[in-house]
Amino acid sequence: MSSYYLNFRTSIPWVILFLELVFLIRFLFFFTAVDNIYCSFDSYPEFQDVSHMVVFGFGFFLMVLRRYGFSSTAFNFLIVVLGVQCSVLLEDLLHFLKVEENAVGLKSLAKALVSVTAVVISTGAVLGKANPVQLIVMALVELIVFNVSRWINRTFLEVGSELTLRHVHLFGAYFGLAVASRFPEPSPGLDKNRSTPKSDLFSVLGTVFVWVFWPSFNSVLTDSKEEAVLNTYFALAVSAVAAFMLSALTSKDGKFSMTHIHSAVLAGGVTISYTAPSISHPWIAMILGLLGSVITILGSHCLQRCLNPPLKIQDTSGVHFTFGLPALLGALAAVVLSVVKEGTHAQWNDLSSLGLLIFVEVAAFCQTLSTALVTGFVTG
Repeated sequence: MSSYYLNFRTSIPWVILFLELVFLIRFLFFFTAVDNIYCSFDSYPEFQDVSHMVVFGFGFFLMVLRRYGFSSTAFNFLIVVLGVQCSVLLEDLLHFLKVEENAVGLKSLAKALVSVTAVVISTGAVLGKANPVQLIVMALVELIVFNVSRWINRTFLEVGSELTLRHVHLFGAYFGLAVASRFPEPSPGLDKNRSTPKSDLFSVLGTVFVWVFWPSFNSVLTDSKEEAVLNTYFALAVSAVAAFMLSALTSKDGKFSMTHIHSAVLAGGVTISYTAPSISHPWIAMILGLLGSVITILGSHCLQRCLNPPLKIQDTSGVHFTFGLPALLGALAAVVLSVVKEGTHAQWNDLSSLGLLIFVEVAAFCQTLSTALVTGFVTG
């Protein structure tokens, strides 16, 4: 028996058992009263949609390599269920330290599912390189660091709790890229690093799952659910149409490229995630969806040819231009829309308040990005 299988048997079961025991002890002796766990939560349909999106959608989305199709789906499921429990524990710990108001019941699970999305996105960058033990360690470290980053934004920059969660795509993409940069480069002719028509088909199926349930993802924890759902759908619809259009224009043979469509149809949902509950005009959401699709397809052309080789960026699933670049665009759009909105109300008289608003928005974005890159590099 090889050393890999021996190490697998002596590490994975005990790590999982330890984590499950900690989670069980949480309900026996931890901070939340049992009576409050079963409180009502009106957004169960959205919670169910987010579960489908994270488990089914991203599970199939990661099936891009011929040698890691079934294992990617299984490991994604394992990481999700362990990550949700770890995220709930971290939220209880922050409540115990009196740095955050505690959410209970399904709302707590919904926040945990949204947080775990960062880990799932990061997994796409290290797909085919990390073994299950490394994936579990990466998931635990990333969830801890992501919650610490959220705490910094809430405590020092006074950013709302729901707003800090919307950095999940940005954090997950660049944390995963930083981790992947520390792995050795794969051999160019290695067969296991290739995809097949079957794996591409399942990956596109996962993309469709994620696309369908993305409006629920953006609305599950917000009070303005109608605005979030409608704006997200408009942005997704425009980005999907633009993906097909731009794919035909940029392909050499004038045909649709599934690589472009696989990435760009989701760009609208990522870009609009920062501003979906606050946009009051659908045309703004549609423009953001269009810009997200454009930056994704252009990024897939430029980054893979110009930046990835010198920077040694290994991005198996294309999370950089699927989630990272649209998240950067969405964060920038959020700053611009906030300034325009506040400037209209203030009649542009109070420039100091506008400057403070810009500083807070940009500082939260820069803090999240720098924390993801530094801690991801160290983790890798």
